[in-house]
Amino acid sequence: MVALRRHRREQLERRFALGAGSLKDDDFVFTTPTGLPLSPDNLSRDWARAVKARKLPATTFHAIRHLHASALIAAGIDVLTISRRLGHASPTITLAVYGHMFSNTDAKAAEAIEAAMTG
Repeated sequence: MVALRRHRREQLERRFALGAGSLKDDDFVFTTPTGLPLSPDNLSRDWARAVKARKLPATTFHAIRHLHASALIAAGIDVLTISRRLGHASPTITLAVYGHMFSNTDAKAAEAIEAAMTG
């Protein structure tokens, strides 16, 4: 959070220096200096350079996105929230990609109904 707050402050300073004004709550976190979305190709290239420069295991930026989704699913976060975080137009898309990871929820559902009926 400290790094993200510092990034936002630097982003604001840059925008004010360019005369672009303040940020809105729904503006992108990582942008070009003028606030436009980053090109996915440039982001992937820059990510690969950063990974190599730091001698980290080779992984794609997109793999980090899947890791994020997988961690949320494992933590039991609902599919609607996960879908929104991933920017999917619909939870149906999230389920099509990650549905196989939502396993063993029928037993949990049965336990919840049983607890509600007997509790």
